Amino acid sequence: MDRRLSIAPMMDWTDRHCRAFHRALTSRALLYTEMVTAPAVIHGDRERLLGFDPVEHPVALQLGGSDPEQLAEAARIGEAFGYDEINLNVGCPSDRVQSGRFGACLMREPALVADCMASIRAAVSVPATVKCRIGVDDQDPEVSLFETVDACAAIGVDVFIVHARKAWLQGLSPKENRDVPPLDYGLVRRLKRERPHLSVTINGGVASLGEAEAHLDAADGVQLDGVMLGRAAYHEPGILGQADRRLFGASTPDVDAFEAIDRYRPYMAARLSEGVHLPAMTRHMLGLMHGRPGARAFRRILTVEAVKAGSGLEVVDRAVDAVREAEARMEPRTEAA
Repeated sequence: MDRRLSIAPMMDWTDRHCRAFHRALTSRALLYTEMVTAPAVIHGDRERLLGFDPVEHPVALQLGGSDPEQLAEAARIGEAFGYDEINLNVGCPSDRVQSGRFGACLMREPALVADCMASIRAAVSVPATVKCRIGVDDQDPEVSLFETVDACAAIGVDVFIVHARKAWLQGLSPKENRDVPPLDYGLVRRLKRERPHLSVTINGGVASLGEAEAHLDAADGVQLDGVMLGRAAYHEPGILGQADRRLFGASTPDVDAFEAIDRYRPYMAARLSEGVHLPAMTRHMLGLMHGRPGARAFRRILTVEAVKAGSGLEVVDRAVDAVREAEARMEPRTEAA
């Protein structure tokens, strides 16, 4: 199976502009939409919810729901829009998903998850995958994870993205659920060891490409199939510029921050001409210069100036110039040292 690097679906973050920006940094990573509920896909504004630019490929649509028929219809709509994969969310712990009987609470109902996946698989020709937790609340993860995976594998699902934490549906907020429950990477590796025919991608707490490489290291005899990055890729997107080389062995040069902006520029210009406001696109770039001279000025310009009426790409140019000027000021000191 092909190695997978994917960028986690994150509500209010991984919108179409974010994905287009991330694609400017990596050509190989699989990008995910924010979770969209099946009823919203069926009854809502589909272009607003599902529309994306061809530059984003490969891109997966993540669905939320627990009604097999609704999920099948939403999956068909997603495939018609051109998505490369349909993914079912079995991991989100928010109050909204609990009240709607989807997301992480489905870890308690592996048979229902399998029914949902069977309907999705029957509805589309693109891959149908599952993103899950290792369990919820008082479940024993060694039971809940394997029950969910095995139920889905029995109906033909063979790709699983596993967030290596429980979700506590009572007592922890969604934010706390990203950090407080302990990570159990060993259990995810055990899943791959005991189910070697399945594709298993590990997710949760992966803070760097170095950590991603370590997860993909088969030193213990277990070869995971992929790693999913979340907040690390969002807050320090520059690391994605090295991903194709380091994780896929690509021979092409790394993409630096300036080149990424040049690649993203035509997309921004096209959206500006359609009436999209500049901050909707530049907000995803704020961490691009992390650790570089001028990074603070870069963020300030994009944050303060981009929101002004009529702001265009000249604001991005000023932000880039601030970094170049700061780096130029640093050069004589480096030579003197």
